[in-house]
Amino acid sequence: MKTEIYETERLELKLLKPNNINAKEILRYYERNFEFLKIWDPTREEDFYTIDKQKKILKIESEFAKFGEQFRFWINKKDSKEIIGNVCFSNIVMGNFRSCFTSYKLDEAEINKGYMTEALNGAIKIMFEEKGLHRLEVNIIPRNIRSRRVVEKLNFIEEGLSKKYLLINGVWEDHLHYAKYNEQLEKNM
Repeated sequence: MKTEIYETERLELKLLKPNNINAKEILRYYERNFEFLKIWDPTREEDFYTIDKQKKILKIESEFAKFGEQFRFWINKKDSKEIIGNVCFSNIVMGNFRSCFTSYKLDEAEINKGYMTEALNGAIKIMFEEKGLHRLEVNIIPRNIRSRRVVEKLNFIEEGLSKKYLLINGVWEDHLHYAKYNEQLEKNM
């Protein structure tokens, strides 16, 4: 099966297949950003930082994508094959709900260049136009000002505060809850 590739102005968004090449690229991304991401991510098991584990994760994510349950788009700049981040839509529920959770992360060296806003905007279009979702939810630690700016630029609506929402780096962190709605879907119903 071929890797699915979507393009934005400066980026490629890829649904990667489970193979050693992709697993190595993902592992390089996580190793390069270990210190930067650990304050925003859950504590990782030691084997997370192995090619075998990344390949297993890719295999699981590939199965989820096949059944429409999760889509993780890995990001690279068009002029480079190096992974600089990802956008993930998980816990997708269709039927009357048509909703999911959204998360994203970017390489520390690439922040403040508009890449995450561009990637997330492109991925939202895919999820709304191709996958038929109605609602995307994002939960952000209040002190993560950069992440809050990204969703605000893309017209997510802040819906409230979830106390002690996620275990991040060993601490139960409060999160601001944001949502974005597919108004085009509403008009076409």
